[in-house]
Amino acid sequence: MPSLRYTLLHVPLWHQERAASRMERLEELARSDNPPTGGLGWDGRFNTPAAQAAFPLLNPDEMANVDAERVASAVRNAPYAAEFRRVFGEHVLEDPQKTLAAIGTAVERFQFEDQSFYPFSSRFDQWLDGRATLTEAEQRGLALFNDPARGNCASCHLSQRGADGSHPIFTDFQFEALGVPRNSELKANRKAGYYDMGLCGPVRKDQGSERGFCGMFRTPTLRNVATRGAFFHNGRFHSLREALEFYVERDTNPEKWYGKGPGGRVEKFDDIPAALRGNVDVVDEPLTRHPGQAPAWNARDIDDVVAFLKTLTDADAKGPVPHGSN
Repeated sequence: MPSLRYTLLHVPLWHQERAASRMERLEELARSDNPPTGGLGWDGRFNTPAAQAAFPLLNPDEMANVDAERVASAVRNAPYAAEFRRVFGEHVLEDPQKTLAAIGTAVERFQFEDQSFYPFSSRFDQWLDGRATLTEAEQRGLALFNDPARGNCASCHLSQRGADGSHPIFTDFQFEALGVPRNSELKANRKAGYYDMGLCGPVRKDQGSERGFCGMFRTPTLRNVATRGAFFHNGRFHSLREALEFYVERDTNPEKWYGKGPGGRVEKFDDIPAALRGNVDVVDEPLTRHPGQAPAWNARDIDDVVAFLKTLTDADAKGPVPHGSN
């Protein structure tokens, strides 16, 4: 899966400082060298790839095994069972919890050691190495992506080489509250009082008291972003262009993205409880604008940024699966 690539490279352990008030927190995050950082998953709750890999096995929204014994039974009957025992011990499959842990470790090692997880084979990588050129549109898109007064994307999706000359991964591993609209396609969202608030729950349990973190989600890598069929933590958008339009029009044209509340007013940031909507970033460009102002990018700008982001697709990666396909 191209969307899983690069996510394990240099991921720091989860780190946070205690949250202050919401406004103080926003101001602090804007100037702090130590905002919430690291961990794996959209809410950063996994500190090892092994733990992240094992989680979907029992998750009712993913593989939905009823318990660890069901997983262990499947491995016992798999053609690789003998090899599994050879690597993890003769009796590993007799203990379902040990089986789960071993599965996580096996997937972790595959993700770390198989070259397919970090090929750096995109045209952008070739360009960095002087083996390819970017079109005029792609160069304009890169400039817009990097411009702190326009897209400002590179402030979170780092696009420069590392100090050691390494190619960028396009994430700072930190967390951001963007106020993405509620996704009515999600079964959980049919309950009016349910909110996925990222760092502060409900899936993650250890940060529930840090109300200044509610609505924050991990910044993903943008490598292979053009191959994805869903965008943002809740999959609200299904095209790259629409995701970019939201990013620059969230505040200038909120009526385009959000429904109306009981009083008939546009209800911005409707996927976060009203009392916590002050956590949403309104201090970083281009999220500082107001209705009636021009968006940071026009239609041609968005075309150019899409063109640039497509250069981040690895040579062997395929395009997105159409929305609604099986």
